[in-house]
Amino acid sequence: MISVEEHKARVREVVGDRPVAKRVLSECAGLVLAEDVTAHVSLPPFDNSAMDGYAVRAADVAQAGRDTPVELPVGADIPAGRTDVPALAPGTAHRIMTGAPMPPGADSVVMVEHTDGGVDRVRIFAAVTKGLHVRRMGEDVAEDTIALRAGTVLGPAQLGLASAVGLDRLPVFEPPTVLVVSTGTELVLPPEPLRHGQIYESNSVMLEAGLSALGCRVRTVRSVADDVARFRAAVEPELAEVDLVVTSGGVSAGAYEVVKDALAEVGVEFGKVAMQPGGPQGCGWWNGVPVVTLPGNPVSVLVSFEVFVRPALLAALGHANTERQRVRARLAETLTSPKGKRQFRRGYYTPQEGQVTGIVGPKGGPGSHLLASFAQANCLIELGEEVTEAKKDSIVDVLLL
Repeated sequence: MISVEEHKARVREVVGDRPVAKRVLSECAGLVLAEDVTAHVSLPPFDNSAMDGYAVRAADVAQAGRDTPVELPVGADIPAGRTDVPALAPGTAHRIMTGAPMPPGADSVVMVEHTDGGVDRVRIFAAVTKGLHVRRMGEDVAEDTIALRAGTVLGPAQLGLASAVGLDRLPVFEPPTVLVVSTGTELVLPPEPLRHGQIYESNSVMLEAGLSALGCRVRTVRSVADDVARFRAAVEPELAEVDLVVTSGGVSAGAYEVVKDALAEVGVEFGKVAMQPGGPQGCGWWNGVPVVTLPGNPVSVLVSFEVFVRPALLAALGHANTERQRVRARLAETLTSPKGKRQFRRGYYTPQEGQVTGIVGPKGGPGSHLLASFAQANCLIELGEEVTEAKKDSIVDVLLL
């Protein structure tokens, strides 16, 4: 057997890195910026008003008060979007709206709430200081400076900033197209009635969801029978259209291991990883396409995806944080683990207010067929290879899902 770390490194090497492409902003949500980008304009691009009110010279309203209003003629209206902004003459005011350009000669804005709202003449009931309620050009981002740095995950705020500084496309790591293949003659697709000895196929549904959450495009071949010729016939035509193949089932030591039988001779390596569940694993290349092969039991598939596939794809897509958040927690009950294997148990983690460590207890047993308990879990409890028993109240590592 090889270690979890060794197989993680193999999968990462096989998956490789993704190329960079320029995408329109609407297609960049959730992707990672591949290069620093600079602002095409300053933000704000001009001095503008932060309030609806009146643009004035602060000196002209220095004596204004509730009982001693200053009255000024209104020279012009400046709505947002006006481009021909007239200068402000001394001893006058311009009515101005939020976001509108400050007129030359004005140095502050009086909020409309501190005036009588006059149109031809305005009475002002509060003094202002220079610069009050004025947004200065470039105070957020200066033109030709870095607006977003490489490695940034692009969410709503980042994409909004990109547009605000004049960008319509961004260089991002291109998500892969992944082919998911589930194998097993016993697999039936819902809602077809089950016959004795058959089960409903679920692995591809789980893998599709996990891959889609990473931004991957997913194609699926479901329920391929345990026959090498039929497996190759179902999958080989898809290889030219995909960047990665992820299979489930057919990789163990039985007599009908279709994935192993079909791919061992084309460059995919198979072996056992010192872990539970998910020991049988494989990875390599098929006609130049990266392939990662996972076991067939549903819990083994999900754990293998979390431990090997998800981190490799996140790294390929430029993410700095590729692992699930790891916390320490106190065990609610004693757990046992096979010697020499790293065990991943489904669990439920509850933080404790005011405490460094939370509480974690198992959800279901260690069996790799117990999918319902995984659906109720919010974490994986990780027990190291040297651990055979983790007693109640001992501190363990927990991976938050």
